[in-house]
Amino acid sequence: MTDDQTPAPDRDETLGPDGGAEAAAEPAVAERDVDALRAEIASLKDQVLRVAADAENTKRRAEREANDARAYAIQKFARDLLAVADNLQRAMLHAPKDAADPLVKNLAVGLEMTERDLSGAFERNGLKKIDPPRGERFDPHLHQAMQEQASDDVPAGAVVQVVQPGYELFGRLVRPALVVVAARGVKASKAAGAANDEAGSAVDTRA
Repeated sequence: MTDDQTPAPDRDETLGPDGGAEAAAEPAVAERDVDALRAEIASLKDQVLRVAADAENTKRRAEREANDARAYAIQKFARDLLAVADNLQRAMLHAPKDAADPLVKNLAVGLEMTERDLSGAFERNGLKKIDPPRGERFDPHLHQAMQEQASDDVPAGAVVQVVQPGYELFGRLVRPALVVVAARGVKASKAAGAANDEAGSAVDTRA
């Protein structure tokens, strides 16, 4: 048989030992590539979540700043309107609702309707009244104490009477409510005074 007629060896036989090592290394390389892709996907996912969170925070901050700007812009105007509302309420308190004269009676009704419409306009535009009921605990962030007053039915530190209602605009205090607060320690001071009197009497007796 001549050299030209010699049969070609199989492909696997030509690879020899080195070819077998390369074939075994291919799955390990592929696995490393998959792990790298998974790590990259996880990193990209984390970046997307961070960007979404930053966008949401930016949106909320923009909304808050817009509300603050709006509140500051109309705060002085709101204070001026509150003075009008106070005068209107004082006029209502002195208006004779049961007057025999129809003109006077209609005037009182007109004042009441105007006050109700003005209060409704305040509410619709975010200006809310602060009018704590009797017995509500004094809140220094919303109330301003004008004086203390002894009370048997209201706990110490609670509101006894509202002298002038307050208002807040979009959660910001425009004017605190002027209130009378139940005096603190009235009963305690009375008890201490009685104890002192008893102690003095005991000393006098021993003497």
